[in-house]
Amino acid sequence: MSAIPSGVVAVDSDGPAARSAVSWPAILAGGVAAGALSLILLAFGAGIGLTVVSPWPDSGLGGTGFGIAAGIYLVIVAIMSSAVGGYLAGRLRVRWTGAHPDEVFFRDTAHGLLSWAFATVLGAALLSGAATHIAAGAAGGATQAVAGAGESGSGPAQTIVDGLLRSDPAVPRNPEQMAATRAELSRLLAPAFGRDETMAAPERTYAAQIVAARTGISLPDAEQRINLAILQARTAADDARKAGIAFSLWLAASLLAGAFAASLAAIEGGGLRDGTWKRA
Repeated sequence: MSAIPSGVVAVDSDGPAARSAVSWPAILAGGVAAGALSLILLAFGAGIGLTVVSPWPDSGLGGTGFGIAAGIYLVIVAIMSSAVGGYLAGRLRVRWTGAHPDEVFFRDTAHGLLSWAFATVLGAALLSGAATHIAAGAAGGATQAVAGAGESGSGPAQTIVDGLLRSDPAVPRNPEQMAATRAELSRLLAPAFGRDETMAAPERTYAAQIVAARTGISLPDAEQRINLAILQARTAADDARKAGIAFSLWLAASLLAGAFAASLAAIEGGGLRDGTWKRA
């Protein structure tokens, strides 16, 4: 048997699969494994997250700390799951006929990247419902632990309207009249909650008159409540915007880390497949 020339990788067979530059079965297998492992780790992370969030002051992680911890965990999940998927894609692929080691290195890197891409698309298309359910369950559990279950129509805007209409509990109220007042105030204040919207002076004065009439406070105090309500609403909207930006950045970081980990793991898996890993 003649010796194999230097720089040429041996092959298992001369069939069409061995001559192909892409081993799609290995890529699909690695992507599916990465997607399944991501779901398991997300479920585990959701459970761990609920144990570190506490409604009591100075106990557990706060909102900022929890957001940073969740972002770091998201990156860890991406690295672990993508590394497993990339390794399988490199280890399960066929050997290539007469390919130079540099070409094998490139193809293994591409296989890891493709397995990561397939797992990402699979997660977005098929696993998003399950992942959203897990995330929603975690967020819902934390919210319920802090604030209790809400009823229909509750939310930050309704809480602000409650603050506007707060008065002496001993004074009897007409439920139907209060419901109509709440709805009217919500409509009047809605434009002022926007980013670039301002509440016209007549509407602001009218809203203050409604608050003064329903609560018995003076008109200047009612106007002060209106101004405070607008400030609270815009602060809440800005906090939500910042949280969305932070989540997007962490998600982008996790995707990049996952792609890198999958490529490196595929190189290792391919080297072990060909028996060249220790020599490399």
